[in-house]
Amino acid sequence: MGIFSRFADIVNSNISAILDKAEDPEKMVRLIIQEMEDTLVEVRSTSAKVLAEKKELLRRIARVQEQVQDWQSKAELALSKDREDLAKAALSEKQKTVALLQTLEKELQVVEEHVARLKDEIAQLQEKLNDARARQKTIIMRKQTATSRLEVKKQLDSSKIDDAMMKFEQYERRVEGLEAQVESYDLGKKNVLADEFAALEAEDSVNDELAALKAKMSAKAQPKSKA
Repeated sequence: MGIFSRFADIVNSNISAILDKAEDPEKMVRLIIQEMEDTLVEVRSTSAKVLAEKKELLRRIARVQEQVQDWQSKAELALSKDREDLAKAALSEKQKTVALLQTLEKELQVVEEHVARLKDEIAQLQEKLNDARARQKTIIMRKQTATSRLEVKKQLDSSKIDDAMMKFEQYERRVEGLEAQVESYDLGKKNVLADEFAALEAEDSVNDELAALKAKMSAKAQPKSKA
């Protein structure tokens, strides 16, 4: 059982470098996370099978160890009964069983190495997966913000905005013109009213001066009294 090439590519890769090459970072992040999750499921499934294999090996080793002890006991029993032939046969079977035990123990060592590697692979992949999930929201938010800003930039650079502002200024000038007309009417009324009051004041002044002149002329017309 070898290390998954797809898993190794993900673990050994730099996620940021992958994202820099992606046309759609948001989509690429989702694909990376999905790939990691799928690989993690595969690795854990394989790990479960290897652990089951390890348990089976341990059971076989335990049985073979019992067989070794059993042939040893039989050899001792045969010698105690002066059956050297049976003792030799028992020891021969014991040696075969010991050889089998050594083979199983080597297999167990290989399996344990696989378990250790899988455990390390799972830990690395889980760390990468956690990092990708933590950065996913930030990357999506940054993409959305950049997209919105790009749309705003495009609108600002568009002639439509300039046309709209020109129309806006035209409307402002029209309103200013209407306001000026209203003010001109008010200004005209104020001038007429002021002129009427000025005329009244001028008429009073003329009447006063006329009365004074009449009094002066009347005084001159009267004969002087004799001494």
